[in-house]
Amino acid sequence: MRALGLDIGSVRVGVAVSDPDGAVASALVVLDARELARDMRSLARIVEDYEVGQLVVGLPLTLSGDEGPQAAAVREVADRLAAALGLPLAFQDERNSSAEARRAMRAAGLSDREQRGSLDKVAAALLLQTWLDAEQAGRRT
Repeated sequence: MRALGLDIGSVRVGVAVSDPDGAVASALVVLDARELARDMRSLARIVEDYEVGQLVVGLPLTLSGDEGPQAAAVREVADRLAAALGLPLAFQDERNSSAEARRAMRAAGLSDREQRGSLDKVAAALLLQTWLDAEQAGRRT
């Protein structure tokens, strides 16, 4: 079963998808958050094209692990998306996912300017991979 990972921000939404076995996450696309709030067809098309069976959304916790106002806003958007798409919803702690994505992209030789269009989808892939790894570990025990 494929999982779809979302890094929901106020401006952009990074999207990643897993392979059919649910083992490897790949960065897919960045969507405009305001447009997605008005019209979910682009995301619904991705869900249909990739035959997604699980939605995983990054939850922006504080450094102490608490949920703040941003987490509440993300939960609200995620609940609405999951209901509209008819998918089960899971949350994944996304602390440091953007920083990790930025480090990985710098290590690959991309400048800050070159990272702009891809950072959110790479962050989505990182948070989705973390969730997939935890799911795989849980299946083995």
